[in-house]
Amino acid sequence: MLEQMGKAAKQASYQLAHCPTSTKNQVLTVIADLLEKQCSLILTANEKDIIAAKAQGLSAAILDRLLLTSDRLTDIANDVRKVVNLTDPIGKIIDGAILDNGLKLQRHRIPLGVIGVIYEARPNVTIDIAALCLKTGNVAILRGGKETIHTNAAMIAIIQQALAQVGLPEFAIQYIDNPDRKYINELLKLDKYVDMIIPRGGSALHKLCREHSTIPVITGGIGVCHIFMDESMDFDSAFPIIVNAKTQRPSTCNTVETLLVHTKIANTFLPKLSQIMADSGVILHADQRSFAILESSAANVFRVEDDELRQEWLSKDLNVVIVDSLEHAVDHIREYGSNHSEAILTRSLANAEKFVNLVDSAAVYVNASTRFTDGGQFGLGAEVAVSTQKLHVRGPMGLEALTTYKWVGFGDDLIRK
Repeated sequence: MLEQMGKAAKQASYQLAHCPTSTKNQVLTVIADLLEKQCSLILTANEKDIIAAKAQGLSAAILDRLLLTSDRLTDIANDVRKVVNLTDPIGKIIDGAILDNGLKLQRHRIPLGVIGVIYEARPNVTIDIAALCLKTGNVAILRGGKETIHTNAAMIAIIQQALAQVGLPEFAIQYIDNPDRKYINELLKLDKYVDMIIPRGGSALHKLCREHSTIPVITGGIGVCHIFMDESMDFDSAFPIIVNAKTQRPSTCNTVETLLVHTKIANTFLPKLSQIMADSGVILHADQRSFAILESSAANVFRVEDDELRQEWLSKDLNVVIVDSLEHAVDHIREYGSNHSEAILTRSLANAEKFVNLVDSAAVYVNASTRFTDGGQFGLGAEVAVSTQKLHVRGPMGLEALTTYKWVGFGDDLIRK
């Protein structure tokens, strides 16, 4: 099955690579319109997935990721329309020069080709990937989680309907609709046809792809994110940022999981934090020093375990750790973080600059919520994933992240001497 999908995808990629921007924008517009016109069909399919997920006892965080509403579907459609309005990077001349040997050399931006994306309970990812791939002339083979099988089937039908309507090959976006995990391993070995693998899910999925793929893999999306509250920051300004980073949508990878608090302010800051977290329904998981301060405070407080500092809660749970200095905070982030998103809350320009320079993550913020690490918020329209590695891209993966380049040389009957 996958061999045939791979062949069809490679053939479609040749046509998509040279597709004019106007045609690509047309298919995206049709997709956005069909998402709204067929809203009830998609929500009915999603309801089946939700019922099955609840029967399986899946967590509230997973259910939230899985759930579609009419408002969420409208947002997804509007994200597609934002991609329509973005500049098409394909064909762009990145740079160039006339060399001493007379060769006029340029770098032209081109599609990657065929992209395999493996993801879990995130039905919005199906549309995000399709939109970004089609805009950049790429073809995609998608494998979503079994939890979203009905929702994804409905969305893929819409995407392929739109492709056919504008005269593009339906095989430009394909979906592996069999939940058997053996097809993941087959996809990871399909290097004859697939140019890149992008996993979106937990650490186990990323590990599987890194260890078994014969295709280059872009990893990321695991967000053990931190906020460091330094001794100079005023409390009233800090609390709304912390609350937003933890509670605005706790099930996302850019949610803060650990709050690092400078020891100089801990005794006064933590009791106030506890009350605000209690009001926000957040459970605290404290290290030894912070537990001594928080034990009798308003919020529910537990001792934090070492492995909890290395994981995504993806819920209204927040680790609290006292640190002795900015350097101590950075050391903690290096030990426990996932290179996703970190923030410092400070009124010291020197501390802000030092934190930005020392923290090696895909996104680093000064006096801002970690929740901004998102393709839409970054003006990318949407994202395929958030890359936390250094090759080939970092951060939210928008249009340019789905491209590579080729060298083009122009000569005047030129030969090498």
